[in-house]
Amino acid sequence: MAHPSQLGLQDAASPVMEELLHFHDHAMMILFLISIFVLYIIAAMVSTKLTNKFILDSQEIEVVWTVLPAVILILIAMPSLRILYLMDEINDPHLTIKALGHQWYWSYEYTDYEDLAFDAYMIPTQDLNPGQFRLLETDHRVVVPVDSPIRMLISAEDVLHSWAVPALAVKMDAVPGRLNQTALVISRPGIYYGQCSEICGANHSFMPIVVEAVPLQYFESWSSMILQDI
Repeated sequence: MAHPSQLGLQDAASPVMEELLHFHDHAMMILFLISIFVLYIIAAMVSTKLTNKFILDSQEIEVVWTVLPAVILILIAMPSLRILYLMDEINDPHLTIKALGHQWYWSYEYTDYEDLAFDAYMIPTQDLNPGQFRLLETDHRVVVPVDSPIRMLISAEDVLHSWAVPALAVKMDAVPGRLNQTALVISRPGIYYGQCSEICGANHSFMPIVVEAVPLQYFESWSSMILQDI
């Protein structure tokens, strides 16, 4: 969960998000070094140390500023491609959940259970309990087990939506008539908040997402209770 005056991304709650945080730090360090180098060159040229004809016409300098950017791009592209393919892998999921975007709420279906499905609406401000977050709480949470591969099937009924939970490194477009899929593994119990990340209409900012990760035995108890209520 983000907090006021926070610097950086949210704390990682999944292995993929941890990889993304490492890649973010890796790319930022490269950008920092490039910025320092460019500032040094500018300062040196202002002081006329690099403005003589020998340096400006040097073939060695031209080779360096051609090869060096290519090396930098490789240093950024290799870990980026690794994480990209890691995010697309879905191997033997333990649970499949279908999220369907509506104007303006989400409906969920646990496809491994016959009748486990519900709609998730945002809780109005006047109905919030103490400690709950305005514009982020829903009347039903997506309860999932920790340390289990989960496949998310995401689509929409009317217009474009986007199912996004930053702490889990999940952001997938919900497109009418198309079924997109993504995978997630939550590494620690907790409550993780997200929102629709596509401008889908007047109430775009009022369709939040709440994912609650619990140990497996609690998830089984929750699913049994929900099925009994249905």
